[in-house]
Amino acid sequence: MAEVIVLETPAEAGTFVAAHIAAQVRREPAFTLGVATGSTPLPVYEGLRAERDAGTDFTRMSAFALDEYVGLPAGHPESYRAVVDREVTEPLGLDPARVHVPDGSAAGIETAGERYEAAIEAHGGVDLQLLGIGRTGHLGFNEPGSSFGSLTRVKTLTERTRLDNARFFDSLDEVPIHCVTQGLGTILRARHLVLLAFGESKAEALAAAVEGPVSASMPGSAIQLHQRVTVVVDTAAASQLRFADYYRWAQDHKPEWQGI
Repeated sequence: MAEVIVLETPAEAGTFVAAHIAAQVRREPAFTLGVATGSTPLPVYEGLRAERDAGTDFTRMSAFALDEYVGLPAGHPESYRAVVDREVTEPLGLDPARVHVPDGSAAGIETAGERYEAAIEAHGGVDLQLLGIGRTGHLGFNEPGSSFGSLTRVKTLTERTRLDNARFFDSLDEVPIHCVTQGLGTILRARHLVLLAFGESKAEALAAAVEGPVSASMPGSAIQLHQRVTVVVDTAAASQLRFADYYRWAQDHKPEWQGI
């Protein structure tokens, strides 16, 4: 069973996760963080900026992004390269050469997945992978039906996911149809998974991922196959968890030395 931590607000959750990451970076400055995009991880990035202001040096940290849209022009503000640069690389003072994002340019797209897999392997893997979960249950852009053994590859987005992401664009027509995403098998190779979920709209998918059957129809359920998973949610996202009372009890009585 994943460790589930229920906190009152996304801001509290972001501060909590950021404090853990900062402690790991102080212990091992060359720590490798798997970064996610969208609105869910923003409280964590805000918390990391606060940790930087308090004295944590992130400049030797490396980062690998989960995914990238295919076909957006270079420099597009909603490309995930631009988002990662804006939310992580620049605020934390990371060396851009240490920040990796899948190549979503149309030229050479046939080998984009293989090249990204090779880069992760050559680097030595990811220490902690941040994850959000979509309303379809997707992790990264692994939509329902994705293989648990899948590696980084080009995928077609569902219309539900495109509609959810349209808020970042001027219109739905501008949302790309394809992406390059780490596969579920790639994600499961990270040494620690931290899944974030905030808001009532994520409650159903979260409950299915954490407490439901392991099924390709619910990509988020892949986290049940990992040996070290921490799920950090607000009270709204936790509203459909059957064992929420136990999760709160376990957190209140957890030995401090265990960390997360």
